[in-house]
Amino acid sequence: MSELKNRIDFIYIFDVQDGNPNGDPDAGNLPRVDAQTGKGLVTDVCLKRKVRNYVQLASSDENGNCQKGYDIYIREKAVLGKSHVDAFKALGYELGEETKEEIKKPEIAEVLKETSLCEGLSFTEEEEKGYLIVEAVADKNSITEWLKDAELDKDTASFIKGVLKKSKPKKPTAEETAGGRRWMCEKFYDVRTFGAVMSLKSAPNCGQVRGPIQLTFARSVDPVAAMEHSITRMAVATEEEAKKQKGDNRTMGRKATVPYGLYVCHGFISANLAQQTGFSEEDLALFWDALKNMFDVDRSAARGLMSAQKLIVFKHDSVLGNAPANKLFDLVKVEKKCDGAPRKFEDYNVTISKDCLPTGVTIEELI
Repeated sequence: MSELKNRIDFIYIFDVQDGNPNGDPDAGNLPRVDAQTGKGLVTDVCLKRKVRNYVQLASSDENGNCQKGYDIYIREKAVLGKSHVDAFKALGYELGEETKEEIKKPEIAEVLKETSLCEGLSFTEEEEKGYLIVEAVADKNSITEWLKDAELDKDTASFIKGVLKKSKPKKPTAEETAGGRRWMCEKFYDVRTFGAVMSLKSAPNCGQVRGPIQLTFARSVDPVAAMEHSITRMAVATEEEAKKQKGDNRTMGRKATVPYGLYVCHGFISANLAQQTGFSEEDLALFWDALKNMFDVDRSAARGLMSAQKLIVFKHDSVLGNAPANKLFDLVKVEKKCDGAPRKFEDYNVTISKDCLPTGVTIEELI
């Protein structure tokens, strides 16, 4: 892997036609809009989600398994704590403190004595008393899953759950937290790229990572008109609805779109933070590929036609950089050239003042 040695700033320009690029759940999933200017917004989180999805697809084999080092931490339907447990297990760190609880009901002790307990649980007898032990290396999530399928009576299951609730996760040392953080960076592409807060209460603490790549909200060049459309589904969900409609069987719905919007996002890549997380030149090349192609693997009827139109990269000759990012961004002008409302990318001019480029900075148009 090649170490990243240059600070990079970039401008990413994309557009949407007849679609909703990023719905706002607090506003009935209408397209996000700046209330004061009417300009459309797409959050950095939305764009990072698409990058993650592309990387997951691009680095997976035919069985859906990611290449080593290119798994995704914030993936859909993920249970984040499991990754923390995997990290501590792989590094040989204990997950918690041993918990030992006396079993006061003889019938529960008898059941546990005869039951094949899952990994992390054990039964012992001392001085004619029975004890349930939650071991220090126990994975509480795995035990909870085992309990769902175990054929235990209600009292025994409730007793195990009570002891499990009392068990405390071990507070890791600074060295263990640092080890967990390194392991997560090595395994997960999005952790070493965007960073992550991995100090969960319910799982081993893997610390926090500041990612080398940061994105702003994308903002449309001009105000957008968020439109709502009535749509009809020629079917109903239940027999009761069909009876009410006497066989007409129609369901009305709503769909929100932006007729057209050209959005501009600004990004920053820190070589210093890249060296801390292990983000490499190869990782950067994959990130550029994601920005170029991620809309093509993320199509949906709701998002309409989304397209990457420009990717303008400013590369500095040094780790700390040779010019302020805002001065570089000012060199790029996006201006409307048509009369009336724009409806395509060709209705805009994108110009770059390359003659004013500061010393020590090079510019490249990847799209």
